[in-house]
Amino acid sequence: MVEKETKKKQVEDKQQTEKSEDSKRQKEQQKITERKQEKASSLFTHAVPAQVEEIVGRTGMRGEAIQVRCQVLEGRDSKRILRRNVKGPIRIGDILMLRETEIEARKLTQGRK
Repeated sequence: MVEKETKKKQVEDKQQTEKSEDSKRQKEQQKITERKQEKASSLFTHAVPAQVEEIVGRTGMRGEAIQVRCQVLEGRDSKRILRRNVKGPIRIGDILMLRETEIEARKLTQGRK
């Protein structure tokens, strides 16, 4: 009788330790996934979408940048129209992701004639 009771206690103790170890592993896994998510979210900075409404012209020493007017679609400055310099191919209706909406590009001036 005593042997059976001790065996039962041993089995119950093993089960409890296994459960506690499983819960510890789960908690560790949750912490690891939370850390991964935090790192992934910190890879990209916050950006605000803006739609190109008008292509003003080319700018830069060699004409490598295109000046456009775009309307901010979301955020604090939504519906505001900004003048920005864009490098690369661009068309009217394209969506730009702006890191900031406070600074605006200088207006294009006509060069010497």
